[in-house]
Amino acid sequence: MAGGRRRKLRFGKIYAFSCGKSSLRDGDLSQIGGPGFSRVVFCNDPERYEASALNYGDNYVSTTKYTLATFFPKALFEQFRRVANIYFLVIGCLSFTSLSPYSSVSSIIPLIIVIGASMAKEALEDWSRKKQDIEVNNRKVKVLHGDGSFDHTEWRNLRVGDIVKVEKDDFFPADLLLLSSNYEDAICYVETMNLDGETNLKLKQALEVTSGLHEEVHFRDFNAVVKCEDPNANLYSFVGTLEFDEQQYPLSPPQLLLRDSKLRNTDYIYGTVVFTGHDTKVMQNSMDPPSKRSKIERTMDKLIYFLFSMLVLIAFVGSIFFGIATREDLENGRMKRWYLRPDDTKIYYDPNKPAVAAILHFLTALMLYSYFIPISLYVSIEIVKVLQSIFINQDLHMYCEEADKPAHARTSNLNEELGQVDTILSDKTGTLTCNSMEFIKCSIAGTAYGQGITEVERAVAKRKGSPLVHEEVSDEGHVVDSTDTKSTIKGFNFKDERIMKGKWISETRSDVIQKFLRLLAICHTAIPEVDDQGNTTFEAESPDEAAFVIAARELGFEFYERTQTSISLRELDPVSKNQVERSYKLLNVLEFDSTRKRMSVVVRNEEGQLLLLCKGADSVMFERLSKKGREFELQTQEHMNEYADAGLRTLVLAYRELSEEEYKEFNEELTEAKNLVSADRDARIDEVAEKIEKDLILLGATAVEDKLQHGVPECIDKLAQAGIKIWVLTGDKMETAINIGFACSLLRQGMKQIIINLETPGIKALEKEGEKSGIAKASKESVVRQIADGKAEVTASSGGSDAFALIIDGKSLVYALEDDVKNNFLDLAIGCASVICCRSSPKQKALVTRLVKVGTGKITLGIGDGANDVGMLQEADIGVGISGVEGMQAVMSSDFAIARFQYLERLLLVHGHWCYRRISSMICYFFYKNLTFGITLFLFEAYASFSGQAAYNDWFLSLYNVFFTSLPVIALGVFDQDVSARFCLKFPLLYQEGVQNVLFSRLRIFSWMFNGVCSGIIIFFLCTKALGLEAFRKGGEVVGLEVLGATMYTCVVWVVNCQMALSISYFTLVQHIFIWGGIIFWYIFVLAYGAMSSSISTTAYKVFIEACAPAPSYWLITLFVVVSSLVPYTTFSALQTRFFPMYHAMIQWIRLDGQSEDPEYCQVVRQRSIRPTTVGFTARVEAKARHLREKRHHRT
Repeated sequence: MAGGRRRKLRFGKIYAFSCGKSSLRDGDLSQIGGPGFSRVVFCNDPERYEASALNYGDNYVSTTKYTLATFFPKALFEQFRRVANIYFLVIGCLSFTSLSPYSSVSSIIPLIIVIGASMAKEALEDWSRKKQDIEVNNRKVKVLHGDGSFDHTEWRNLRVGDIVKVEKDDFFPADLLLLSSNYEDAICYVETMNLDGETNLKLKQALEVTSGLHEEVHFRDFNAVVKCEDPNANLYSFVGTLEFDEQQYPLSPPQLLLRDSKLRNTDYIYGTVVFTGHDTKVMQNSMDPPSKRSKIERTMDKLIYFLFSMLVLIAFVGSIFFGIATREDLENGRMKRWYLRPDDTKIYYDPNKPAVAAILHFLTALMLYSYFIPISLYVSIEIVKVLQSIFINQDLHMYCEEADKPAHARTSNLNEELGQVDTILSDKTGTLTCNSMEFIKCSIAGTAYGQGITEVERAVAKRKGSPLVHEEVSDEGHVVDSTDTKSTIKGFNFKDERIMKGKWISETRSDVIQKFLRLLAICHTAIPEVDDQGNTTFEAESPDEAAFVIAARELGFEFYERTQTSISLRELDPVSKNQVERSYKLLNVLEFDSTRKRMSVVVRNEEGQLLLLCKGADSVMFERLSKKGREFELQTQEHMNEYADAGLRTLVLAYRELSEEEYKEFNEELTEAKNLVSADRDARIDEVAEKIEKDLILLGATAVEDKLQHGVPECIDKLAQAGIKIWVLTGDKMETAINIGFACSLLRQGMKQIIINLETPGIKALEKEGEKSGIAKASKESVVRQIADGKAEVTASSGGSDAFALIIDGKSLVYALEDDVKNNFLDLAIGCASVICCRSSPKQKALVTRLVKVGTGKITLGIGDGANDVGMLQEADIGVGISGVEGMQAVMSSDFAIARFQYLERLLLVHGHWCYRRISSMICYFFYKNLTFGITLFLFEAYASFSGQAAYNDWFLSLYNVFFTSLPVIALGVFDQDVSARFCLKFPLLYQEGVQNVLFSRLRIFSWMFNGVCSGIIIFFLCTKALGLEAFRKGGEVVGLEVLGATMYTCVVWVVNCQMALSISYFTLVQHIFIWGGIIFWYIFVLAYGAMSSSISTTAYKVFIEACAPAPSYWLITLFVVVSSLVPYTTFSALQTRFFPMYHAMIQWIRLDGQSEDPEYCQVVRQRSIRPTTVGFTARVEAKARHLREKRHHRT
């Protein structure tokens, strides 16, 4: 439709009775100008003095963590949150004093490298967020300028009060007050998927006073003042007034267009900017990007505290011994430690000042023992996490070819937490679903039609290992669908030759089928649109309505035109078997809402008959059937149960004929109710509708599939087997959320539903009276009571096989999240197998996530696709954004981005498990190798009477963590696999090793530390005893400090690298090169360094080429010490693997014994993997089998 054409059809009168009216009461208007309602907007005059004085913010939006001004202070703060970095900063400062046992350069350079690398990584990650912000802020929109023309301007330049023109399919750049549209009655259709996750269109309507402003020239002299509420996070409320032509007009939510929602099915709208930038409601619902740190990293800090405490302790003890020895150095004029020259010292060895000497030694010891604390641990982990992120990004199994989008790790800080997730909190629309409905089955006159197969049915059949009824096995062994290929018509996946292509005429009850299809084509609020190619599409308020209209068209009843008072169809005439055009006069529309759970239209056909056509939920429709209208009730209910079990959304269709007198009375009452201006207007309309919607005649039921994303049921089932809990937080209606719960197997038949809502008669009565304080008090009491009843029910069935599902709506959630109630709510939720929160606002999603995270103390993962999910993603320990659908707000605020929900299975069970295991093993190994090295330093200093003498050369000390032992541990963190990806998915309970933190428990950490202490003790004592007082070379020379240090250092390098080789489960060429290359590099280094001038190499001068290498004892000692040091670990590992195997070790047995294809052997291990689950299609199959067994048992 051309942009200049005017639509004269008043659709607003069809769709919404109250859209153009004000919903404000007098009491609401009195708030304007008071606290919380002080915003003043000067429309079309943003530069006037009064507007400038208000100092409202601009429209620039930032989602970055840093700015140019805050980067260095905030980034440095982030780095020095790590206690090890603070320690090394202090040590670096002390290294410039004469107390240092080594050079200052070797101390300060590693710290600069570590902090610099980490800050560079933070800068690169934040720059990617900055680029996305720039793209959004530079989008263009038409803005009215002073000369009366509309020109394109960047979003960031908008000001409060600007008049903008937004065209079809564009996003709103700020929160706008709707002034007019291309429709005469100033309505427009808005898609709010990025705000509340819903894909159905919302109807908005401007005030009548501005609805005539259709042309650009009309706005040149337009001036008005808006007074409204201050910026807030409530998406569904707006209170204000418009002052225009010296008159005040009340404003309500239908006049507000929210930023990031999209204009649909409307050529253009004009609006004035009310809220900009971070004042907009979508940004009010978002939170600042948090600085997330993994739980393992926080635990690592505690370990650093522990090691630092041990360091201080041994330094303190050593200083006491040193002070005592110094005091006794001169006894009767005789020097005991003559080589320290206590008679010629200034302070350090002065026997007359032993206390000062002890204090100075304490500072020296703090620097000397710094090798107990691994400075390279942080930078190594940073490197490893970046490389792990690259592997995640390049995983072809998580690449969506259709959308051309791979997985994307937007931060690398949280890789290991992917392997520790206890609870997933998921959005519904666009996350679990594809935002599309498909008409797939129906029941008409007691006969089931439709042979389509739902994803739930396919998943259940796959689990049972048998083809479906309508599938057959091909020669190659693949399952193929015998019901022809998938339909190419969006929204229509119906297959049944009995009624397709006009064959329904030959059916026994063709008269009922005709009425059924006619009802589908008439009872809706859709609008037909014809494009340039002549193709007709339908814009509907809900996707299932569009699916019904498309289904009616494909089965012979095409809806092609709507006017203000009529609906026109092309029907298949059963007599002539030709298409005929028929028009139905549209008299009334009774809209669907969550309370009524049904929708009706009253029409008059060409024969003059008055018909009430009604569709709705079975819970309200069957009770409204007349006695004569229940002919097919039992069969229809049976079919609907089958459809629900297949995860389909069902609606009942019925009709009745009206007499002229009955309709006249109804229409008068309805008109009277609609003209009411009191608070109970809507309730009165419902009462009138209730009177007419009775004595219905049942026609049948529809079944549409709220199309899940591919692989969602299988993914949820696998995650459930892994022991991960799944919560769904959605802005959708309760009925929609429940249906999706069934579709993705979070809910199943037989699962007891605990529903918490405020749809009680008492609450409704209070709402009619308008007593706000009374409503709040009664609502809270009701919620508290329902939670207590639910807890009692769950507790009573504990130990039984009953599974519970908790379903709560947004209104109830307000009270459930209050401080004195939330713990009871969490206890109830934890006791349920599934939790679904409906009608949740973005802030409620974030609060629920925080409650689960803090209340359980476990790792939480939030996953969503829209701006309404941003708070949830940022509050969760891990935020995963879905990038495969429209809108990138969630992705921009996420830690990881994937194109489909199904990829979450591999992201967690494979990459999550690997990353957790690798990081845990890395940290444990780091502590091991540093303790091994540090213990030799400590024992040697004790051996040298705590004189502060280092056992090794300065550069030996500096390069230990940098070259000789760091690369193998990086290779471990990047490449090691305890089991393959296939086995990670085959045995999902392996994931519980991360959830229960068995690989990074205190016992495991201290076991590795103990191993390091043992290795250090063995190396030191075997080396010193072996090299003690014996001649080391042919010339009879005994071992000096240089030779002892080089020998011990060689043993340390060999031991820690061989320990790495024993710890690795999956060798690659890179690991071989790094492990054995590290050892070879030590020999090359000591040769090259020893060949330098003695002023440079100091104690290492030709120590290897002249002293160590020619001596056979050097090589024998190295071999003996290495073997002896590894004996404790190999003994423990062998005993544990044989008698107390961990779960991954059992799976390794299967692989190493070559029995991975032995079903009996695998089943033994899998029995520990597949434990009883209450969620997923596996649980559904087991529950159904259990029900059949019980039924058979009762019969016998």
